[in-house]
This record gives sequence, C-alpha cells and structure tokens, in this order.
Amino acid sequence: MDDPYQNNVNQQVTEGGEYTYTQDGSGQDGYPYQSDYPPQDEDAASDATEGADDDEQMYEGEYQGVPHPDEIKEARRAARLEAKRKARMAAQQEEEEDNLPDQYESIMEDCGHGRFQWMLFVVLGLALMADGVDGFVVGFVLPSAEKDMCISNADKGLLGLLVYVAMMVGALVWGGLCDKMGRRKCLIYVLTIDLIFSFLSCFAQGYGFFLFFRFCSGFGIGGSIPIVYTYFTEFLQMDKRGEHLSWLCMFWMLGGLYASFTAWGIIPHYGWGFSIGTEFQMHSWRLFILVCLFPALAALVGVIFMPESPRFLLENARHDEAWMILRRVHDTNWKAKGEPERVFSVTNIKTPQTQEDEFIEIQSDTGTAFQRWTVRHMTMLQQVMANIMSLSAPDLRLQGLFLVIIWFCLAFSYHGLGVWFPDMIKYMQYEEYESKVRIFHRERVERFHFNFSLVNQIHREGEYIHDKFAEIEIKSVKFEDTLFENCYFEDVRSTNTFFENCTIKNTVFYNTDLWQEKFKDCRMENTTFLHPKKGCHLNFQEENDIVIYMVSFLGSLAVLPGNIISALFMDKIGRIRIIGGSMLASAACTFLLLLSFSQGAVICWQCLFYAVSVAAWNGVEVITVELYPSSKRGTAFGILNGICKFAAIIASFIFSAFIGVTKIIPIFLAFAALVCGGLVALKLPETREKILT
Repeated sequence: MDDPYQNNVNQQVTEGGEYTYTQDGSGQDGYPYQSDYPPQDEDAASDATEGADDDEQMYEGEYQGVPHPDEIKEARRAARLEAKRKARMAAQQEEEEDNLPDQYESIMEDCGHGRFQWMLFVVLGLALMADGVDGFVVGFVLPSAEKDMCISNADKGLLGLLVYVAMMVGALVWGGLCDKMGRRKCLIYVLTIDLIFSFLSCFAQGYGFFLFFRFCSGFGIGGSIPIVYTYFTEFLQMDKRGEHLSWLCMFWMLGGLYASFTAWGIIPHYGWGFSIGTEFQMHSWRLFILVCLFPALAALVGVIFMPESPRFLLENARHDEAWMILRRVHDTNWKAKGEPERVFSVTNIKTPQTQEDEFIEIQSDTGTAFQRWTVRHMTMLQQVMANIMSLSAPDLRLQGLFLVIIWFCLAFSYHGLGVWFPDMIKYMQYEEYESKVRIFHRERVERFHFNFSLVNQIHREGEYIHDKFAEIEIKSVKFEDTLFENCYFEDVRSTNTFFENCTIKNTVFYNTDLWQEKFKDCRMENTTFLHPKKGCHLNFQEENDIVIYMVSFLGSLAVLPGNIISALFMDKIGRIRIIGGSMLASAACTFLLLLSFSQGAVICWQCLFYAVSVAAWNGVEVITVELYPSSKRGTAFGILNGICKFAAIIASFIFSAFIGVTKIIPIFLAFAALVCGGLVALKLPETREKILT
C-alpha cells in the first residue's frame, strides 16, 4: 500500500550522496527523513543545502555560456570520432587517387583512338596554328607599320619586346587557371581575347593603341600552348601519346607557313587597302593582320562544340559529367569503326574527394553579387598560388629543375638564332648595298633638270645652282656640306635620304616629303615649303623585300622532316633519346654557321638547324605533360612555357647585339646552351610507359 505522505514529496540527491526531500507545492524546504540513516548534525544539513546551491550555480553558469563538464567530455568524444572519420576519408582518398590513373587508362583503352580524337586534334591544332601565326605577325608588319605610324627604332624594339612579355604572362596565368577552371573554358577565353584585340589592332591608327591591342592579344594567345597540350593529352591512351602529340606540333609549323605565304601575297600590294578621309588608313598590312585571325576563329568555333577534359572533371569530383563525356568518346569512336553495338561498360569511376570547389559554392551563396564574385575569384587565386607552390615539393623539385634548364637552353638557342638568321641576311644585304654606293665630291651642277631617280649616293661639298628636281625618287642618298641655291623640288619621294650641314638658299619645296626630320644642322635662307607631305609614308617596293618572306617560309617548311621523324620514333626510342640526341645534333649544326659567307649559305644552315632542333621541341613538350600530375599539369606547363618566352627575350637582345660585329660569340652561346640542355635531358626519367598520374 502506498504511503500517502510519499506522494507529496520529491526525492533529490546531493553531491555528498545524501537524500533530501521537499514537499510539493509548499514552497518550503523539507526535513530529512532519517529513520534509515545515522543522525545528522546541522553541518550536514547545511552541506545538503550547499549542494543544492551548487546545482543552481551550475545552471546559471550554463546560462552564461560556461560549458558543463559533461558537454566538454561529449565534445572531446565527438572530436576524436571526427578525427578518425577524416583519417579514414584521407586513406580512402589516397587509395582512390592511386586507383584513378589505372582505371582512367583502362577506360581510354576501352574507348579506343578514333574519330573523336582526330576531331579534337584538328580543333586544337588550329589553336596551336593561331599561336604560330601570332609569332610571325609583328615581324612581317613591322617594316610597313613603322613607316605608316612613324615608329622610331626604340619604339619598334618596344613592340617586339612587349608582345613576348605579354605571351610570357599569358602562359603563366592561363596555365595555372586551366587547372582550376577547366581546359575547355580557358581555351575559349584565350582565343576570344586574341580575336578581339587582334581585330582591334587592324584599325588602330596610333602607335599607342596598336601597341596596347597587340599586348592584349599576346596575353590571350600566350596561354594556348599550355592548355592545348594538357587538353589533348588527357584524351589519349598511353601508347598513342608520344606520336599524336608530336603530330600536333606540326600545326605550329603550319602557322608559320600560313603567315609567310599570306604576308607575301598581301602586304606588298598597296592597292588592296582603302582609306576613309585623311584620318583613317587601311593599308594592306592591316588586311594581313585581319586574314591572320582565321585560324583562331576556326579554333574557337570548334572548341565550343568540344567537351571538357574528363580527367579534369574526375580530379574535381564531377563524376557524372566525366562519365557522359567518356561515353560520348566511346560511342563516337566505335560507331565510326562500324561497331555501334558496343556498349560503354563502365558504371562507376573512383574519384578523389575534393572540398575546394564545394567551399567556393558555399561562400558564393551569401552576400552581394560583387562579394560573391570576389570570394569566388580570390579563393581560386589562392588555389592557383597553392598549386604553384606545390611544384616545389621534394618529389617534383629535381625533375622540375631539369625541365627548367632544358626549356631555357632550347629556347635561348632556338629563338636567339631565329633572330640572328634574318638579321644576318639583312646585314649582308646592307653590306652589299653599301659596297655599291657612288660618291660625288665637290660636284657643281647648274641649270639642270633632274628627271631620273637618285639611288645609293653620297654627295659631299657639292653646289647645285638653278636646278630642278621634279617627279623623282631619292633613295638612300646623303648630301653633306652641300649648297642648294635657287633650286626647285616638286613631287619628290624620298627614302632614307638626309641633308647634313647643308646651306639652302632661295629654294622651293613643293608637294614633297622632305621635311624637318630630313635636314640635320642645315642653314635655311629664304626657303619655302608648300604642301609638304609631313610624317612617314609607305614605300612597299622598298620596305617589303621578298627575301624576308622566303626565309620565314623555308624556315617553317624545314621543320617538316624533323616533325615526321620525331612523331614516328617518339614511342619507339623514347622521349629522352629524342630530346638529348636532337639538342646535341643541333649543337653540332651551329658550327656550320661559321661557314655562312653568303645569304644562300645562311638560309641553308637555318633550314638544317630548324629541321634538327624541332625534334627536341616535340620531345620536351611531350615529357612535360607526362611528368606532372593532372591537377598541376597546366600550371607546370605554363610556368615552363613562360620561362621559354623569357629566354627568347634575353636571346633576342644578346644575339642581335653582335650582328655585324662577330659571328663567334652568338654561335658559341647557342652551342653551349644546346650541349648543356642535351646533357641535362639525359637525367630525366623516361615516360613513354608512364600512366598519367
């Protein structure tokens, strides 16, 4: 039977293990029930009350934000469980990352090599061709552009320098971004930037705008090489990589041939241009730049219809998208081979767990549009920088150093001699021209009508009295300490013609291009200039020597045999032997340059050098994409390609400085660089049987 009293009390336990009771509803403390316990004194009762106060204080502490000891224990237990979970995930991720390369290689073998790869080959080849064209544009248009826009020698050198600097920066930036944004997306951006600013440069009338547009165009197209090789590599199986990447290199040669042929066919034709008033001039060299946009435009249209690299998607845990693309590759290839019934049997692809993109998405869901844009791009920039820093890891540091040396040495010698060859031909032409100069000393001509052109002459201390110069061309003529009195110049065109320390009296210049910059330290007395043709004027017969186009055309065509040989033997004898052998053979070819005593000999040795050295280029580009993991492949290639452009800038200054001075130093520098790079190449690991990591 229940005790009625016990229904009105609540039992509580104090910290001392004692029991106290309070009566329900009374609002007063109860008395201790001691029938089963030893007698307690007042201190014991106060202890019980103190325990109750502690409980109330603990409650207040929790209310104030102080955690309960049990909560601390629970948090520690949860932290240990989370650490164990992360350790299991890390181990699982490492296992999946180890399995992904083998699985991906098996999938690519199952997809086969066929129509899809060849379509991508053509599209990416056009992008590479656009880069090759861009490398020749400035050199071809400069002789005409410097006259059309009155570009000084200093500004002319600045144009070539800034274009290479822009391409160097573009390689660094876009190579890093393609590892985070995607190969296809970055290639679309690169080609779009190149097209827009190259198109604008066609219409730029001032040198400042022309320089800016060409710089922006170079920044765009400079990123094409790292992206193209990275992109195409990830669609190739192991036994096809070396050969087909080497075939892809041929498009750079086609870019040189296209630029040379179109420049030869367009630039010398002055009548192909047009003008709108006197402010806007569209000469033929601007039309040449416009025609050079066609490869980039065709590549952009093609890339839009191409898918993203499935390897990039898998590295970023985008499994479903990668699976759909791989299935498309599989079905396209086997349908073209007459086996449409073959089914893509892959159902699951192990992908590494990544949290970087997830973090960006979480951060991008809050704040204003500008804040979301800032968070996304700043986080991406941090990831790119972290990717760059990771290239200094111990497992990548040594091979990275070797590749830096090889890229620098090969680019230094190749681009240095690439500048030296045409400049040497121009210097030989100049020497030959100078050897035929006619010198007139103290000549006196009075009341004579000059109705024939004056070419390659020097007149010193002469006197021209009552003479007429009408409708003639004065080309490469210098008048020194000469008197012109009562003379008349009408419709005179001049090229490289100057008057130094001359006295000009009672003379009229009507509709001529003889203006202030043509007269140096001259004394004018009662001299009149009527309707002068101020500024610079094009002379296409003078400025567009067919030899320059022919040299570039033959140099580009000469790499064809080297491309074919390297493509056929890249997978048979290996990348290392191709690189080392090509660079050492190229070093031997440089000694033949000592025998170049004529323009024909220089052209011959140039073609031989290009034919031998192109195999090294193919090999170093193949081994670069194979040595680095997919998450760092574009970044590493971009850095190395930027180093290549940096070496080209240095070499162009050094080699051009010795034109007309000596042949020995440029030849020795090229020889030393090639030997150094060739020997270092032998230290690299062979990658022809290496699965992409």
